[in-house]
Amino acid sequence: MKLNRNLAVLAGVALGALAQSVAVHAAEVPAAAPEATAPADAAAPADSDGGAIVVTGLRGVELRSITKSPAPIDVLRGDQVNSIGRAEFGEALTKLLPSFNFVTNQAGVTSIVRPITNRGLGPAYTLVLVNGKRRHNSASITAGSGDNSGVNPVDYDLIPAGLVGTIQVLKDSAAAQYGSDAVAGVVNVKLNDSDHGVNASVTGGSLYEGNGSLQSWKAQADAGFKLGNGGFLHVSGDVRHRGQAWWNFPATNLAFYGSPTAPSAAAQAKNAAWNKDGAHNGDPKINAWNIAYNARLPISDSTTLYSFGTYGQRESAAGNNVRRENSKASFDVLFPNGYHPVNNIAENDYQVVVGADGDAGGWKWDLSTTYGRNRAHHSSDLTLNPSLGPTGPTHFDNLATYIFDQWTTNADVTKALDVGLAKPLQVSLGAEYRRDQFKTLAGDADGYRNGGYVYKAGDQLDDPNLGQLALVGAQSSFTIRPGEQANISRNVLAGYVDLGIYPLDQWYIGAAGRVEHYSDASGTTVGGKFNTRFDITDHFALRGTVGTGFRAPSLSQIGYAQTDNRTAIVGGVIVPSLSVLALNTSPLARALGAADLKPEKSVNFGIGAVWEISPSFSITADGYQVTVKNRIIRSSNLAGANVTAALIANGYTGTEFVTYFANALDTRSRGVDVVVEARHNFGDLGKLNLSASFNYNETAIRRLADTPAALGTLRSGFVFFGRDRQGELSVGNPKTKLVVSANWSIKPFEINVQTTRYGKLTYWRSQLETQDRAYGAKWITDIDVGLNLTRFAKLSFGAANVFAVRPDAYPELGDPNTGSSGFVYGPSPFAPSGGYYYGRIGLSF
Repeated sequence: MKLNRNLAVLAGVALGALAQSVAVHAAEVPAAAPEATAPADAAAPADSDGGAIVVTGLRGVELRSITKSPAPIDVLRGDQVNSIGRAEFGEALTKLLPSFNFVTNQAGVTSIVRPITNRGLGPAYTLVLVNGKRRHNSASITAGSGDNSGVNPVDYDLIPAGLVGTIQVLKDSAAAQYGSDAVAGVVNVKLNDSDHGVNASVTGGSLYEGNGSLQSWKAQADAGFKLGNGGFLHVSGDVRHRGQAWWNFPATNLAFYGSPTAPSAAAQAKNAAWNKDGAHNGDPKINAWNIAYNARLPISDSTTLYSFGTYGQRESAAGNNVRRENSKASFDVLFPNGYHPVNNIAENDYQVVVGADGDAGGWKWDLSTTYGRNRAHHSSDLTLNPSLGPTGPTHFDNLATYIFDQWTTNADVTKALDVGLAKPLQVSLGAEYRRDQFKTLAGDADGYRNGGYVYKAGDQLDDPNLGQLALVGAQSSFTIRPGEQANISRNVLAGYVDLGIYPLDQWYIGAAGRVEHYSDASGTTVGGKFNTRFDITDHFALRGTVGTGFRAPSLSQIGYAQTDNRTAIVGGVIVPSLSVLALNTSPLARALGAADLKPEKSVNFGIGAVWEISPSFSITADGYQVTVKNRIIRSSNLAGANVTAALIANGYTGTEFVTYFANALDTRSRGVDVVVEARHNFGDLGKLNLSASFNYNETAIRRLADTPAALGTLRSGFVFFGRDRQGELSVGNPKTKLVVSANWSIKPFEINVQTTRYGKLTYWRSQLETQDRAYGAKWITDIDVGLNLTRFAKLSFGAANVFAVRPDAYPELGDPNTGSSGFVYGPSPFAPSGGYYYGRIGLSF
């Protein structure tokens, strides 16, 4: 029935009720060296149908259309990202790009920075640029459903959306051109460079249903100004709020108060009246603001200065599973009805770039330096370290602090040389110096210390835990002890050569080589790339790529340690856990078989075809394969006799679980991207843009590391690298994703519809194959209708996930103590929050 309903929507699209603005495959994709700059009006469509002239992943001066590119590229407009309902910037990208997937991680503190996968590879394998310059990483690490690699991903949501002009996505391995983290591709955010105009908008909306605060809103404004003779300054600011909301199931274990086995009459009465609200996991509350600028100033006929920068603050509050009144984590004098711990994270984030580019003797040059920092401070307005007893604090101002700094300097030159071939030889050279630093700071000792409290009579109704030790550590929190602090840095020096050759007018060959030297144990690496395109006719071409990549262990994988006080799945059962993530080089990890982390190595192949049937109708299809050896991943929770002995020897209680990072596996990702685009001008009946984008991706684990002998015999239900971890990489994302969209513009209306089909996936919940569940394909439809009230004002209204589709539900997998939907819905590739409706007013002058 849902399928028929969505097909009906698509039929309506074909007839005229049309779609979310298509990804305008028309804009520049900058490289790390100077590239040709299109004329001021060339980076935008000549009309609403598109057809812009672009530079497509090539260093040099030749301007090309998107269908003339030797590599597959998607390009989105900034207004597309800003119009995706309640979604933040990162999630909006995954709704528009079929090869990108977003796992809705609802696990409390890890729900703030949610990882984005590209072609089946995690966030560490896609390079993010802003105006062609490297964007700094987040200080937070990936540690939840979808990605447990422990890297510091770039946080897309901290890029000011109000200043975004276009987003260009190079869907090709580019490590030899851009750097070692461009294995799966490159995302470049092009900032608005207009020297005039003022724009402002306010958007507000609400989820259809749920618990907590369902409303959210966003306000943003930007303005352009002329700067000197031929320069510009464009500034923007935005502020946004998202309410903390959740959509969990009722808890089924009703023994919330008193003795679980022999409750008193008073406890039975309370249990009967309990509202079964067992979890506040879902979307965290977010209050954030950003300011940004982008500027260029010519100072001579051959030299231009430029600079851009961003600054933002974000305060988040994430909910968690309930701590029951009768658990070893609660006291009636403090919480007579139990409590839902809250994670609070306050972030400051900024980046500044200054540089100059120009022309000297026919050589185009670019010199720049950029500094970026992200700082995340963890606290809690509501939690408890039970081991401190009923007089312990319920508010913690300092649990941990994470800081990531990055300073990058680039020097690049390029020139076209006439060597007697069909076209000039494009020679590009460059060098990069980068310094990365990752730090963590310990929190207050009350957050992690063991106070040794033993439950006494009167602490709880019926005294179910009398004489037993209370749990240790601030509940649902990441805490860092002094011995777990990190302060690690390294320098990276790189140089590259990039050649573009035309043996024939219709045949392009690109070759690039890159050398990178790391000041730490990663050493020196050499990578290469070869790509080509041959135009068989004026309308049909073949293209292909082969390249190698190298990814050094992230600083967080090398230097990060923490104590995690949340829940875990052991033997298929959800249990409270106190888990220690040990430094790979620590005595604890080495006693349990940890070895030095080795760099990951990758090989990429791609082959594709472009068919430009007419200027308004094109088809591209590109297949790919990416193999990665020695992938670094976090082990599963470990427990056993040897683990207990190692913990006690290193100052822990011996009751904790242990994990650490290891080169655990080799993977191979194979897939294909297909994009079909068409547009037509119907005159008085308006203009129609149609697009269909499809991705098929399958990731297979080719090798799995053996269990280290030092671990000995693990406790029942524990393994070194479990099926849950394997499933996240291999079957936890849909193999197929289809995005069908259309836009019908007929004055004064603009009607957009987009429907996305997420293919089926499998959730490997635990070591027990009997708990495997297959989640069926789902269609998610978004609608946006705009009305131009005047030349300056536009009113829009719409709905994201208009039919309120949710993932398949398997209640038998749920946690009876909490009812948390994360276990029931599995690793959903779309937000399981249901439908969201909104309205927006925009002004442009």
